[in-house]
Amino acid sequence: MAEVQPLRGIRYAVEKVGDIAQVVTPPYDIISPEAQERYYTRNQYNVIRLEFGKTQPDDNTLNNVYTRAAATFAEWRFQDILRQESTAAYYMYQQTFMHDGKRYTRTSLLGRVRLEPWSARVVLRHEHTLAKAKNDRLQLLRASAANFSPIMSLYDDPQGRIRRLLSTYAADAEVHFDDETGEEHRLHAITDLQEIALIQDFFSQRQLYIADGHHRYETALAYRQEILEQRKELYPADAANFVMMALIDVDDPGMLVLPTHRLLFDMSEQALGQLTQEHLSQFFTVQELAATTNDEVQRHLLHAGHQEQAAFVLYRPEQTLLLTLNEQGKAQMNDRGHSQAWNDLDVAVAHRLLLERFLGLNAQDMTAGTHVRYTHDTSAAFQAVQQGEAQVALLLNATRVRQICDVAQADDQMPQKSTYFYPKLITGLVINPLW
Repeated sequence: MAEVQPLRGIRYAVEKVGDIAQVVTPPYDIISPEAQERYYTRNQYNVIRLEFGKTQPDDNTLNNVYTRAAATFAEWRFQDILRQESTAAYYMYQQTFMHDGKRYTRTSLLGRVRLEPWSARVVLRHEHTLAKAKNDRLQLLRASAANFSPIMSLYDDPQGRIRRLLSTYAADAEVHFDDETGEEHRLHAITDLQEIALIQDFFSQRQLYIADGHHRYETALAYRQEILEQRKELYPADAANFVMMALIDVDDPGMLVLPTHRLLFDMSEQALGQLTQEHLSQFFTVQELAATTNDEVQRHLLHAGHQEQAAFVLYRPEQTLLLTLNEQGKAQMNDRGHSQAWNDLDVAVAHRLLLERFLGLNAQDMTAGTHVRYTHDTSAAFQAVQQGEAQVALLLNATRVRQICDVAQADDQMPQKSTYFYPKLITGLVINPLW
């Protein structure tokens, strides 16, 4: 099964940069242009210059965002701003954060994982990838030969053995800081040889589920293939055979997945005319809700979700409907050629039966942003409809972590925007060199 090794990580030298909080960022794919500029001005050594640099009008094949990242990476190593560990280590990485008034702690193990093709069923996926995003990451990987941010992956540990081992390091973690959102981060290197052997042995009997980072994993596979073609041979221990991951117990109490609601706009009156109780009752048990506030709708949604039946709320200015899949709806889902794990997803039911069947939208409509926008904020969804920015809000429960694993085990892929793991892993704590 999975081969998870310690790595000689590259880390910021605290005596050179000072407050680590000033040089780290969220992952590149959630950084807005405004945030990118903010990180650039925050600190001259901020990792934004490596992970998500600025493009320039005169960029060319010899001077561009990727070559500048590689040059900066080399310069910082030369200046001892970034320093490679003298020995290989795993890293305990813990995040403590607030959400909806509740405090969570999520514990990860940072290590390097041997790359395996999807067909080997060692690393499992649940998501489709996009060529543009993979090309961007591949160009950065070619230029820098390093993983600047870890892939988030899950593992199954019913007894919680690894999580308990990691938590022993949290109280006296060598790196401890709060980021700009108030989230706490703790990092500690694990170099004890007995514990390293224990961790390696544990994962040798485990499959891994990618939670967040499918594009980076496929990019790592493509990079390894390019290196193999260039060199004609790759030794098993070659660093190009590995990619950095943050490994998290599926049952970690801090493993939080947020719902992603759908906002529909620019729909024709003919299409919206399909959203009547009469039409919807073909596939759903329809309950009209008097409740029109955020908290009340969430309570209805959670209650329906606890019945282990696909359910979501359709919110329009004139009415609020709770839709729960009925037997006819189940038959329709089972006739779609997907796994049972996929058919059971609230988001899959919403896409297949509501967006596609009733409203006539296709996959391109949902990815191109022509009729569908997304938000994780229920209040923002309500507000968008009330202010006329959207015609309909489709409010969903979060996909459960075990459902994600079930879909991956079934070798199926979820619809777009099915999961949002919160919070994201920070970028810049540990860099994995591929040399």
